[in-house]
Amino acid sequence: MGAVGVAGTIIGGVGLSRTGLPWAARSVGSNTDPGLELRQPAALRSQNGVFRTELVVARTEVEVAGIKAHMLTYNGSVPGPTWLLRAGDRLEIRLVNNLVEPTNLHTHGLAVSPEGNGDNPFLTIGGGESFDYRMELPEDHPAGVFWYHPHHHGMVADQVFGGLYGAIVVEGDDEIPVSRDRVLVVSDTTLMTDGTVAQGSHSQVMNGREGELLLVNGQTQPLFAARPGERERWRVVNACASRYLRLALPGQDMLLLGVDAGHESPPRGVEDVLLMPGNRADLLVTMRRGTSTFVSLGHNRGSGMMGMMGNADLSGPATLATVVVEGEETPADAGVVPDRVADPDLRDRDPGNRREMTMTMGMGGMGGGMAFGFDDRPFDGERIDQSVTTGAVEEWTIRNSTTMDHPFHLHVWPMQVVEESGTRVAEPMWRDVVNVPAGGSIKVLVDFARHPGRSVYHCHILDHEDAGMMAVVDVGG
Repeated sequence: MGAVGVAGTIIGGVGLSRTGLPWAARSVGSNTDPGLELRQPAALRSQNGVFRTELVVARTEVEVAGIKAHMLTYNGSVPGPTWLLRAGDRLEIRLVNNLVEPTNLHTHGLAVSPEGNGDNPFLTIGGGESFDYRMELPEDHPAGVFWYHPHHHGMVADQVFGGLYGAIVVEGDDEIPVSRDRVLVVSDTTLMTDGTVAQGSHSQVMNGREGELLLVNGQTQPLFAARPGERERWRVVNACASRYLRLALPGQDMLLLGVDAGHESPPRGVEDVLLMPGNRADLLVTMRRGTSTFVSLGHNRGSGMMGMMGNADLSGPATLATVVVEGEETPADAGVVPDRVADPDLRDRDPGNRREMTMTMGMGGMGGGMAFGFDDRPFDGERIDQSVTTGAVEEWTIRNSTTMDHPFHLHVWPMQVVEESGTRVAEPMWRDVVNVPAGGSIKVLVDFARHPGRSVYHCHILDHEDAGMMAVVDVGG
């Protein structure tokens, strides 16, 4: 396992620091190498209940959009290896940091301990250092699509935009006969002509940076080839630092199996699926003859403070890939798509506590810029913002007083969304990232029965998180 995990070529121990070049400097702004067949990330699988690997963080030369790019990588590739896990697995991960700047590791969406060497966002692994993570997946952990990325406060957006992300698939008893199973990690970045990753301007960081290159598994507009009648499972991760994706595949049939750790019961046909930054989708696609374009239809996520920062065409329509379905007709894949076991519903339990918190932006930040926070307070890792009793079910209302949508993410403890801007959600809907629309609110139920410890909740527009829109929750006692 460990040998496979470090099989990528690592180019030497140098950190990817800021380029120092202004955003307006010449960049690679369009796809220069389309039409190559989609590659799958390397896959690492747990064995005998243990997932053990070494994850090396380094600056590496990789080919992106037809040029040699100097990006941050896990084990030498963008994205990093896909982890294939099962409920009950023990995770043993050695993180080796060959950068100059510090980093750490967040297993986004996994319900594991936030303490010690678990999914601990307060850890700092300095340049040239290594750290051994140890986590236990519960025996009843839901199957689904998750991902991993760095979470060192103040550097998250730069490191994810630079290339640090990888998919996690927790397999279960929901296997479906398919022709092929694809992992699709969607990300974006901007490259300068010398191959370095561009840094954002002040206004772009305030809005949440979106890259000029939209990537699928590190490729620009790759080609998917299939035969008519084939059925594929697509496990999609939105690994963009800020971009919303409204995924669509006109001309093909899509069934939604689930979003984040939530499961659709039964799976339902969809025209499109909205993924906020950090969200994942589990899709079943049945192929029809012809050529289709896998696209993001775009989402209006608003603009900065009273429109002062403009919207810079945020999260607009974009092409992700081309799907060519041709050749001999394939008999439909055998097997009926099984109904999922219904997700639990917390609404029959009285919340032990009700809390309200507001995502805020305003003037008065560093250097006279924008100040981001919750309830007008920027992040302070030494302050406990919410103190929760272990075993409690709580109702949280998250409000958004700004002119932009903000994706709200709670670590470790999944959320059941029960209300969106005053509208009741009919069926159980479980998420770990949920959109809070500009001027709107969402209401969630959270079960804190397990995993006591200290962790965070934050905006998953990663520039906003780094700028202070994050807070601490302490579960214990």
